[in-house]
Amino acid sequence: MGTRERRERSNESDRSLLSLFYSSAQEHLGIKGDKGIALAAVGGYGRGELSPGSDLDILILHQGQFSNEKLTGFVNALLYPLWDSNSVDHAVRTRTETSKLASSDLKVALGLLDIRLVAGDPDLVAGVQRDTLDSWHRNSRARFPELRTSMAARYERAGELAYLLEPDVKEARGGLRDIGILRAIAASGTVQVPLERISWAESTLNNIRESLHISTGRNKDRLLFQEQDKVAAALGYVDADVMMSEVAKAARLVDYLLEYTWHMLDHKGRDGLGRLLRKPRTVSVAHNISVSSNQIVIDPLVSIAKDPVIGLRAAATAAQLGLPISLESCAVITESIKDGSGALTTPWPREARENLIALIGAGESMVRIFETLDQEEIIFGWIPEWLPLRSLAQRNALHRHTVDRHMVETAVHAAKLTRKVHRPDLLLFAALFHDIGKGSEEDHSERGERLIAPLATRIGFSPADVKTLQILIKYHLLLSSTATRRDLDDPATISSIIEVIPDLNTLELLHALSVADGEATGSAGWSDWKASLVNDLVQRVRRIMSGSMVAAQPALSDEQILLAENAALTVHLEPHASGYSIEIVSPDKPGLLSLVAGVLSTSRLDVKSARTRSHGPSAVMYWIVSPEPHAPPVTQTGLRSEIAKAFDDSTLVEERLLARAKAYASIPSIPVPAPEVVFFNDAATDATVIEVRSHDRPGLLFRIGSAITHAKVDIRSAIVTTLGAEAIDTLYVCELHGGPLSQARAEEVTSALRLALK
Repeated sequence: MGTRERRERSNESDRSLLSLFYSSAQEHLGIKGDKGIALAAVGGYGRGELSPGSDLDILILHQGQFSNEKLTGFVNALLYPLWDSNSVDHAVRTRTETSKLASSDLKVALGLLDIRLVAGDPDLVAGVQRDTLDSWHRNSRARFPELRTSMAARYERAGELAYLLEPDVKEARGGLRDIGILRAIAASGTVQVPLERISWAESTLNNIRESLHISTGRNKDRLLFQEQDKVAAALGYVDADVMMSEVAKAARLVDYLLEYTWHMLDHKGRDGLGRLLRKPRTVSVAHNISVSSNQIVIDPLVSIAKDPVIGLRAAATAAQLGLPISLESCAVITESIKDGSGALTTPWPREARENLIALIGAGESMVRIFETLDQEEIIFGWIPEWLPLRSLAQRNALHRHTVDRHMVETAVHAAKLTRKVHRPDLLLFAALFHDIGKGSEEDHSERGERLIAPLATRIGFSPADVKTLQILIKYHLLLSSTATRRDLDDPATISSIIEVIPDLNTLELLHALSVADGEATGSAGWSDWKASLVNDLVQRVRRIMSGSMVAAQPALSDEQILLAENAALTVHLEPHASGYSIEIVSPDKPGLLSLVAGVLSTSRLDVKSARTRSHGPSAVMYWIVSPEPHAPPVTQTGLRSEIAKAFDDSTLVEERLLARAKAYASIPSIPVPAPEVVFFNDAATDATVIEVRSHDRPGLLFRIGSAITHAKVDIRSAIVTTLGAEAIDTLYVCELHGGPLSQARAEEVTSALRLALK
């Protein structure tokens, strides 16, 4: 069974109708020729795609010259012989009536796009075809909102084909009905639709539908669980799981192309504010990456061999801005992977790893970008371990997604929890790969522990981080299973957790991963009751564990101490894998951290990490920074000069930062959670520790330092880390006269800091 059989089935129906048409026309209308009346096929029959249970969708066209009595006799004579063997959906209209109805009834208009002559007057059918296409070309944009509304209602009824246990292969999202929608959009001529890419998906779904009709003897399109083994066997699949995996792949491809097409329609000829443009506006948003026509594009003439991280940078930027990657840029990335020019070193450069984390941490907008990387077969070039999990079916009531989509959904939920952990990068990475061990008979948690180590090492995580990731993958079900199956009042229950979870940081990460995994599974596997039990278990374990999750103050070398005691401004700049490393020793003063951060920001240097500590009359700072796109060259002398100017007049820095903030605000971005600001009065003996967890953005550290300074508090040391798109800033602060902040004072300062970061 396949396209040939569906075509032959259509041809057989054509032959039957052809004979019936002419005999009925001669008997009831008194005509022998083909003038003035015609029989046309529409919809799926018009395309020549008849499954065994498909309706014969036909349209009888006439010029109005026959009496109702004669016309009725003709129609009955034509259709009566078919009713025993076929389900027939027919209409009888003139060309004018057809055009008028199509203008008001979207379903009629869509069906007429596939009109085809079966018998009778070819000019009559050709006229209706011209009317239909002309009207669709002129009015399609006005009709698209109605089309999208009808699609949304259908999705609500039928769900997503790729992820349902018993999907409707025609009506569900990504099914055959959506392939028809893509053809209709292509017929409008409004945007170019790559229809050649859906031929495999269309054939796959049509074959399954045809086999389903044959095996059940009915024209139902829902692939019920009890029918799947029979259909899979008839089509030669190894088993139903393999078939359902193919269904998921086909549906995801259709849905991907449809989503991309809608985006192109929504933004064709418009800028980010919806304004019409004569030509696309291009805005640089990252190194060698721009936004054009509301898509992320790789700048022309860029050598990927010289910038192999560009693909990951494009993906991360697209996810963080909530925009798609253009198909042309995807093709460039795909080609670079195939020919090896875009190969990443092992281990990956830090920028590549950070871009991957920024992609994973983008939340809901990450789903569309990751689907793009999948459909364009880009992700398999970067992470071959993803390929065996692609559309891997989970045919049980607990899981509502394929394995790979479940892991993506877990990462989406984990992105909401990044402010709750000290290592959001490890949480996000573990979330995306927590089920990497599935697809074999071996326990997936144990297999996953083994598979994650070489992957994480290749991507550039440290040996200590790899060990933590192995624990998270192996024990990602531990907290939920323990909380629901063991007595939490039994000390042995708590001991069983402490035996395998080495520290508070790992416990914190495992808790967040458990929540994200549970929420992604859905109500069948997660509930408020289960969440409360897991939280109770974690709190009990936390009380028994010792240690701290707060980053320790940086230590100073003997050379740095000597420079600090000289109390002179010195700047030492060196090339670094991320851009530059900068050591600054400066006379200490209120607002020093804010001023230096402001100078770096206005110099278009993005802070990746910083370690600062006061010593005697000076402060010692060590920064890792990356130049932003089109940033001017940085020199040691020039940077020292800018810092000295800022010491003399800080308003210059503030004015430049305000101008940058306005420019940055014009670039689209995804919604992000509000920054979290917390303090600890028991984490250091001589200082209060303030932690700020926030989405990274230009000038962030300047605003943090400025708020602390305005609160008349001194920063003794700071540890600044950017992990993907998230920043964690740990500040050891004390009163200007020395000593940690009181409880009330700490609450006052952190409240002011939250307000400044809104």
